Amino acid sequence: MEQALLNIGFGNTVVAERVVAILSPNSSPMKRIKDEARDERCLIDATHGRKTRAIIVMDSNHVILSAIQAETVASRFTSLVNDTEAQEEV
Repeated sequence: MEQALLNIGFGNTVVAERVVAILSPNSSPMKRIKDEARDERCLIDATHGRKTRAIIVMDSNHVILSAIQAETVASRFTSLVNDTEAQEEV
């Protein structure tokens, strides 16, 4: 079975099936999640030096930072899941 890859910007991808949450980084709890992941050495920075605009939480407890807007990543995720389901029906 082929795994669907979610583009999170700048040529970086994650396995869509392993995504737990796509979050906006603006609130204090989200900053706490990011800081805790950094302390636990589970933080992956895929922003290429740009401002963090999305936080992606994986089922492995890794936290991935992306410079793409959370809404954009979420819409890519939704369309990817819908495409995968449509292909499975065929």
